[in-house]
Amino acid sequence: MKSDMKHSIKKQFVLIFGGIMAGTLLLCYVANTLFAGSFYIKDKERVLAEGYGYINGIAGEGGLGSGSYDTEFDFLSGKNNIQILILDTDTATIRSTNGDNRMARRLLDLIINGGGDADPVSKNEKYSIQKSFDPDVNMQFLELWGFLDDGKLILMRTPIEGIKDSARIANRFLALTGILAVIIGMIIIFAVSKKVTKPILELAEISEKMANLDFDAKYTSGGKNEIALLGDHVNKLSEKLENTISELKTANNELKRDLDKKTELEEMRKEFLSNVSHELKTPITLIQGYAEGLKDNVNTDEESRDFYCDVIMDEAGRMNRLVRSLLELNELENSNDSVKVERFDIVGLIKDCVNTSAIMLKSEGIRLIFENDQPVYVWADEYKTGQVIDNYISNAIHYAKNEKVIKISVEKKDDTAKISVFNSGDPIPENEIGLLWNKFYKVDKARTREYGGSGIGLSIVKAIMDSFNQKYGVTNYENGVAFWFELDARG
Repeated sequence: MKSDMKHSIKKQFVLIFGGIMAGTLLLCYVANTLFAGSFYIKDKERVLAEGYGYINGIAGEGGLGSGSYDTEFDFLSGKNNIQILILDTDTATIRSTNGDNRMARRLLDLIINGGGDADPVSKNEKYSIQKSFDPDVNMQFLELWGFLDDGKLILMRTPIEGIKDSARIANRFLALTGILAVIIGMIIIFAVSKKVTKPILELAEISEKMANLDFDAKYTSGGKNEIALLGDHVNKLSEKLENTISELKTANNELKRDLDKKTELEEMRKEFLSNVSHELKTPITLIQGYAEGLKDNVNTDEESRDFYCDVIMDEAGRMNRLVRSLLELNELENSNDSVKVERFDIVGLIKDCVNTSAIMLKSEGIRLIFENDQPVYVWADEYKTGQVIDNYISNAIHYAKNEKVIKISVEKKDDTAKISVFNSGDPIPENEIGLLWNKFYKVDKARTREYGGSGIGLSIVKAIMDSFNQKYGVTNYENGVAFWFELDARG
């Protein structure tokens, strides 16, 4: 944005304030020309009246002839440029500020003939104030003449001819100083307006960037005035707009993800149906085949019939376990129930799970090592945590090979407890580790079929740990595999 725009506020500031200053000076010039004389006369009239009051007061005290008032008379005369003459009733001079007789003749003429051709200004019962022209000195005066309270005559006058010349001189001086003041004032206003308009231009640039969705620019000029307050609000508006747009983009991205997830769920549904059909196909076929054999009396001896019945019962049990696992996984993945978080001893829970698996461990000839004796308290859903441990132990039992050792460990670090279940045997191929948590996925399908696994157990673990918002995973070692998960262990 260009700062020298056609309607720049800086130029408007300079023109407006320059015009105000020029108008003010012109108004002063006109007022000085038209009204300075009248104002001057009024002021001189006031000075004469105040002087008369002062002198009349001294006369009342009987001090007009006293030398103690000489200084006051000289001060009154000199300060206000007033000529003063006071005569007694015998026309003898009592006080006079000049030594000639012109004022005495003028006062007597006024007493005898009145104002004559003078221009009256004001009048009361004691004195009159008027403008008059003195041909002897060729000057115009404002004069006060009349009587004091004690009967003495008084004449006070001050020249007013110089007011016109003073007004003309004042106007010329005002014009010269005014032009200079306007020039200096406009320079100052230009500098000040530049300082004022700088933050405004900064705000304009910020708003332009905001219009282009660029929210990095911030108002930085500072200050404590209204512009600074506006800048602070613009910064807040920028942040809110950025956050709002970010939220909209996030919502849009979430919507896109939801659409993608919907498509993915549809694919998963088809895959799920295919996997379930595949998992149920073998036991159903076996049950159907052996049931038909029993019905057709393929084998008539007791031992063969028992074998047929055992196969049917095993396959029915396998189907039952599969259905239960699927229902449990479905409940975990789709349930809206909140996780019941409680504090419990994970070491005690592991011992309970180990005791439950004791018979299977003994039948498989597996040695289980769990050396933790001190309690370790964690925060989680105790029942679901037990499901995770049972699935890990069951998985370890089915895949334990070589030394046939299972080692369970609980390691507390900072505010986290890490539970690990290790079994000796073959490591899992690295390219298949990420697929272990998928439903129905089996690394060794023949081995899984052998012990009746369905590929659901680790999916249940994944669903539970995701509901806990905790980490879980698997680590390969040279002599085996360790499945692990973490829990909150803050005190």
